[in-house]
Amino acid sequence: MTRPIGYFVHHQGRGHAERCAAIVNALPETRPVTIFCARDDIFPPLRKGVEIRTIPSLFEAPEAFPATDWIATPDTLHCAPVGWSTIRQAMAIITGWFHEADPALMISDVSAEVAQLARICSVPHAKVLQHGDRSDPGHMAAYRGAAGLLAPFHADLAQDDWPGWMRDLIFHAPGLGVRQAIPDAAQARKRLGVPPGRQLAVVISGGGGNGWADAPFGVAARTFPEMDWIVIGKIQRDWHATLPANLQFADWVDNPLDYIAASDVIVSSTGNTTCQQVLASGRPWIAVPEWRYFDEQVKKAETLARAGAALHLPYLPASAHRWQDAMRSAIATHDPDTQRRLAGQGAPGATARWLESLIDRIWHPEGQPVPNPEPKEGEPDGHRLSPDHRSGSFRASGERRPGL
Repeated sequence: MTRPIGYFVHHQGRGHAERCAAIVNALPETRPVTIFCARDDIFPPLRKGVEIRTIPSLFEAPEAFPATDWIATPDTLHCAPVGWSTIRQAMAIITGWFHEADPALMISDVSAEVAQLARICSVPHAKVLQHGDRSDPGHMAAYRGAAGLLAPFHADLAQDDWPGWMRDLIFHAPGLGVRQAIPDAAQARKRLGVPPGRQLAVVISGGGGNGWADAPFGVAARTFPEMDWIVIGKIQRDWHATLPANLQFADWVDNPLDYIAASDVIVSSTGNTTCQQVLASGRPWIAVPEWRYFDEQVKKAETLARAGAALHLPYLPASAHRWQDAMRSAIATHDPDTQRRLAGQGAPGATARWLESLIDRIWHPEGQPVPNPEPKEGEPDGHRLSPDHRSGSFRASGERRPGL
């Protein structure tokens, strides 16, 4: 029987689960997969041979626990409170499975602690790589101990501060797990009831936090009365906000791609799913990061701006003249070809082949490197990272630089 893959999935939002489903459904049907997650209702349909084992949340406290916050957290850990029975139970389920299943690989999306747990238990692991200032000992220990790093974005969006040994481990999979088949613009506008000839700005407020406040968009809509403004996603009310008639709040919608396709310009935070869909649309884009741990969205926005894919603003404009400046700059620097190139395609199949080649390399009895998986016909070779770290072809090298 083929040895299984284990997969830890963080249950915040649905992006991690959708990425997981895309990967496991593309793996060979002979490869069993066991998913560990605190929720089992956030996954798209999964193929046969994939099971979900529900574990307690690693981030939400049990009903009763001792007051142990006075015990210091070592630098190699992030969220490891002392005395939580739920964490002990979750880790026992995972380590018990390690012993029973003898897995070929463990994937962590995302937890530095779970990645390090696999290494401690002598199980090779692949770590999903996210943007952010993750130079802390906890993240770096998880990265250094990984057999490979999976980055769900294009190689041109890699951070400049990632060291060479880390880049050697990266496989880039732009668009992984994200629906980015942008509808026809005219049909989308018709479905949304956008009047012919009327300009439309779409604001996408992220789901990983509490969302933006509404006041800045009241200013924006008043600044551009000839344009309709629609906000989708979470939003907070400001008591002092004066909101004009050309500003609508649609809340959560089931068809965000219609709104993206119908837009003339997009203002959004920089979560992974949002970025991939906006890139695929090729629309003028003002990218404003929301607060996230380790400055994840800040670093993502910086790489988008460096690649020429978006106008990065550190915060939402607070006046009419700053909104005007932002709109002029976003339109003047707009590069739809670059955006669509960075969106990528064919990521699930390419990622599955990379994982299989990684497993072959780990368990190959002679210990010889296995050649990179070749892209299938019609699939761009834009996933892998080359020695120059820019062209997009992965270098299967496990070598570490001296002293690292």
